[in-house]
Amino acid sequence: MKIGIISDTHTKVKKARRAIDTLIKDGAEFIIHAGDIVDIEILHILKESGIEYIAVYGNNDAHLAQFHTQFNLVQEPYYFKLAGVKFKLMHLPFYMSPDADVVVFGHTHEFSQEFINNTLFVNSGEVCARNKPISEWLMLEVEDKSYKLTRYTRENKSDTIEKTKFKYIREKK
Repeated sequence: MKIGIISDTHTKVKKARRAIDTLIKDGAEFIIHAGDIVDIEILHILKESGIEYIAVYGNNDAHLAQFHTQFNLVQEPYYFKLAGVKFKLMHLPFYMSPDADVVVFGHTHEFSQEFINNTLFVNSGEVCARNKPISEWLMLEVEDKSYKLTRYTRENKSDTIEKTKFKYIREKK
């Protein structure tokens, strides 16, 4: 299963749309937004994308609570299963215990990936390109015995999207 992961879109609707469209074009079957959505239009893009999604509230998303029932918004930490894999989703990296197979977080605006004792910890970085001149997002492909990550980066004012691939062998529990 291919799962798109985005975070920290803030007010950058065009950048968020590009990331979501790229993930869908590349086969994403589900999208995870790890918080700091900020703009309601980004939730509309997710909802109208035609694929399932989940989005966690970030520290800049309190104003979106009024739309809680209209969109698939959750509070952190939120646990769910996809493709037989237990996920923990949060914005703030405060619950970094390995109590899920995949731990997805945002907030730091920094791409990170660690595979520790069969738990994958991932932060897709920032779509908004606020702290650096690139927009970044991820695709996680869950396979029977591995996780494949594709990191997408796009420099501001460029039409080129770079891809970097990573692979982790996992043990089935």
